[in-house]
Amino acid sequence: MSARNFITTQDWSADELQALIDDAGVLKKTPVQPRLGGKTVALLFFNPSLRTRTSFEVGAWQMGAHAVVLEPGKGAWAMAFEDGEVMDGEAEEHVREAARVLSRYCDLIAVRRFPEFKDWSIDRRDHVIKAFAAHATVPVINMETIVHPCQELAHAMALQERLGDLKNKKYVLTWTYHPKPLNTAVANSAAMISTKLGMDVTLLCPDERYLLDPMFMDAAQHNATASGGSFKVSHDIDEAYKGADVVYAKSWGSLAMYGHWADERAVREKFKHFIVDEAKMAKTNNAVFSHCLPARRNIKATDAVMDSPSSLIIEEAENRLHVQKALMSKLLGA
Repeated sequence: MSARNFITTQDWSADELQALIDDAGVLKKTPVQPRLGGKTVALLFFNPSLRTRTSFEVGAWQMGAHAVVLEPGKGAWAMAFEDGEVMDGEAEEHVREAARVLSRYCDLIAVRRFPEFKDWSIDRRDHVIKAFAAHATVPVINMETIVHPCQELAHAMALQERLGDLKNKKYVLTWTYHPKPLNTAVANSAAMISTKLGMDVTLLCPDERYLLDPMFMDAAQHNATASGGSFKVSHDIDEAYKGADVVYAKSWGSLAMYGHWADERAVREKFKHFIVDEAKMAKTNNAVFSHCLPARRNIKATDAVMDSPSSLIIEEAENRLHVQKALMSKLLGA
């Protein structure tokens, strides 16, 4: 594996991530630049997308590159990923060939593949994106697996644009209700980027069943120690919101009940009051609000919060375009 990849922000220093955000600011002011003329980007979507697909396709075009969109299992062959796998199922192609062939055609490979929500001990390995990174000979970008590092960059950029220096700003990452058990990727990523940038971070969730995987909790604590910020867990809504500068909302499934939706469903129905509403935001220090989108209105956050002047949801979504262009430029040395 000779190419540098963007699989998780934990592999990149705070200074390197800030350099990407700074370059994204340059690209935001001057969007069309021929930095990647003649380059090609393979975008593999194993799962649906609106912002990720659009921003990568448009971003590649704005810099003179061509994006090839592939949907394995639909317009492209279904794939297998395990070493030594006996391919007697639906998969016609193995990642060992797919990654190497795409590396001959394209200068970058980007992959979006969600967990299967059956067995967290398997999903936490993040084996699909790691398999592409192992076998590709060009840089590989994570477009969301069990982490969402591109969203992290866009989120951080939006916060810096509104608040300036983020050092020791109080940041609340709050769980919210959702009628389905969603991926923990954005929560994992938010915890890592906010602590890496020196913020005082509170992970607010209903109880210990909704804590993140220890590897991400440990990463957040490590980042906070290194950056001069802090990281703690709270199950107290009033305490968590009090004096907050940032409220970031996301729903995620319980790892304690992972793959057992019938069991979790009865539990999460009791926590609808975690919705971000005007009363909770009134407890903050005039905090900004954001969410990665898509967001179910009046389930995760009220209309009044989503549409308020303090909401950064659209700015954060727009910044996906700019940070991904900066990332593609960096990985290709443009």
